[in-house]
Amino acid sequence: MIIDCHVHLNNYHNETVSSLDQSIEQLLREMRRNRVDIALILSSYKVNPGRPDTVTMVEATRPFKSLFIVAGIPFEGVRADQLDALRPGVAEGKIRGLKLYPGYEPFYPNDPSLEPVYDFAQEHSLPVMIHSGDTYSPRGKIKYSHPIHVDEVAVDHPEVSFVICHLGNPWVRDCMEVVYKNANVYTDFSGLVLGDFDDRFESYMLKQVQEMLAYGVQPEKCLYGTDWPLAAMESYLDFMEQLKMPQKDRTLILYENAIRLFRLPVSRPLLGGSRPFGLF
Repeated sequence: MIIDCHVHLNNYHNETVSSLDQSIEQLLREMRRNRVDIALILSSYKVNPGRPDTVTMVEATRPFKSLFIVAGIPFEGVRADQLDALRPGVAEGKIRGLKLYPGYEPFYPNDPSLEPVYDFAQEHSLPVMIHSGDTYSPRGKIKYSHPIHVDEVAVDHPEVSFVICHLGNPWVRDCMEVVYKNANVYTDFSGLVLGDFDDRFESYMLKQVQEMLAYGVQPEKCLYGTDWPLAAMESYLDFMEQLKMPQKDRTLILYENAIRLFRLPVSRPLLGGSRPFGLF
């Protein structure tokens, strides 16, 4: 089984804006082609024609049991009514997490105005995913997205689970320390590359991930994700196949950890099972 915990339906280029239904169909097609059983779709911190709001995404994906939503929370003016609008999607089981975008927006995760978000996450047992590391947009301010800043909110909110997205790349070692230190912090492998991995960068990232798993982070704290459509699913699965680890650890990363952390209602593969991976 394969669960991709980090995909988007955003249209990142105005000239290629398509309808939400078309974006969903494209995602499902890529999932089938790569034997991905479940995807968690992250909505954006902003809403525009290419980036639908969370409630709209919940409604559009309701017919698809293989798709769940992680609600993007805008930092600007976090309000109780914004969180209340998510309650129906949480109650029906479609919304399975929250996402913050420091770096894309100028704030640190420990900003006091975010306390209602963390309270909401604790109330509903929702993990909070936090953008970390480099930004796709050159206008992002990466001083806000250093993974070390997740440590403070993890300590202050021990009942909330946090996910440092993108391994905090390029600060992988700092991410490793925060995940190692805090029982309630996880990390995902998403967004390490735009498009396909090239040989040189793939070798570099394989070494980074292997060292992280060998010296600091347990496989139980890692999640498989791609950042599709920015990163290619097929190339990411090839990357995972090259990681040298016991098959039981690969299974944890590919789907078991996501099922447990996001409390996914999974009893069997939904799209026909996963591709085989070699034993190392």
